Amino acid sequence: MWTRLILICTVLMSCAPRADFTVAPARRGIVPPTTIFVGTMREAGPEGFTRGRSDTASFVRYDVSIPTEREAGSLELPSRIERPDPEKHFLLLDETRFAAEPDFRAALSAAMGRRGQTDAVVYVHGFNNTMAEGVYRVAQMHHDLEVPGVGVHFAWPSRGSALGYVYDRESAIFSRSGFEALLDSVADAGAREIVIVAHSMGAAVTMETLRQMAIRGDSATLDRVAGVILIAPDLDVDVFRSQARDMGKLPQPFVVFGSSRDRVLGLSALIAGDPERLGRMKDVSRIADLEVIYLDTAAYNTGSGHLNLGENPALLRLFGGLIGIPGWC
Repeated sequence: MWTRLILICTVLMSCAPRADFTVAPARRGIVPPTTIFVGTMREAGPEGFTRGRSDTASFVRYDVSIPTEREAGSLELPSRIERPDPEKHFLLLDETRFAAEPDFRAALSAAMGRRGQTDAVVYVHGFNNTMAEGVYRVAQMHHDLEVPGVGVHFAWPSRGSALGYVYDRESAIFSRSGFEALLDSVADAGAREIVIVAHSMGAAVTMETLRQMAIRGDSATLDRVAGVILIAPDLDVDVFRSQARDMGKLPQPFVVFGSSRDRVLGLSALIAGDPERLGRMKDVSRIADLEVIYLDTAAYNTGSGHLNLGENPALLRLFGGLIGIPGWC
């Protein structure tokens, strides 16, 4: 038994590389940077946001320097023994912490206004992520998809450890109201249409939040959700069906990028004692009665097959076309 658990932890550890924010030398990174506005339920510490859960949300803006000469899908971070190089590495140019939600909303509204932006893509990270890893990956996807305007990210309090699976599952439930509040802020900042992109366990945060909003009758924001994309969702299929039933109608389009050869979700299914996860279905007839587009990306597997969409240039193009990003259709 212990041998199996050690193997599980070793494989799950590859879900995301460990990373911290590295500031560009003399803040001379690649400009213009990719700007990501972040709402988080992580606890704020003296050296940054921790894995701890906070009862109140924090709001931040990150300006990320992204190398110009790189292949779409790649995310190069400096090791601890390397000198940070803006021509090679993802680096932090600036971080702004807002005192309260109204300040965040005003800054987001101003940033959107300067770019003539009337819609927003809101990203939700998955299992086993630090704050830096989530922000860097969101910046990478937002940049590679050439999404016009600024991006928005919900950073729920993942433990950032392969041994934190149960902690992360409970954090996903804990974060529902925080994510709902962020969506309300994005709508109030002027976004007429909101597309949600959630990876792995972030799908659990997303579905629980949308279900909660539907039950509450929060149509003002829910009606602005113009699409949902779940990437390798770590969700029990029966739970997903129950959530969809409680919502009454899923936002459209509703797209699931799965992989029948996703090794991480295979291990998740083993832990859960269930043979299938939504992101690793072999028989999609179980959701055939729902308004869901299901795409199996197993043919494009990279590594464990758990983030094919974010790392494969061909799938990035397909993704961009689905959500109507100019230049990708």
